[in-house]
Amino acid sequence: MLTKKNKAYKFDATECMVNFMEEFESSEIELYLSNNYSEPGTLIDAKKATFLISKNIPSPMGAFLSAFEKKTDAENVQADKEGDLYSWEELLSHLKE
Repeated sequence: MLTKKNKAYKFDATECMVNFMEEFESSEIELYLSNNYSEPGTLIDAKKATFLISKNIPSPMGAFLSAFEKKTDAENVQADKEGDLYSWEELLSHLKE
């Protein structure tokens, strides 16, 4: 997560970033980033990503959450690993439940 004042916050997993978001006004945030499952080590704009929650893909903090830059990549992994796809806004709503 990058603030408009260029302060960077790093998290073990996207769900940790989502939980931490409550500490800030959304107007203070410049960019939300997630690791791209299809290209490990590459960060992608979380607001444009497609997310997959699949019990068949472990994640660092146990939410089974993976991010994909391309929706087609997420759909291909979903076909193999099962699970549910979410946009950024859908993911935020889901994680608040």
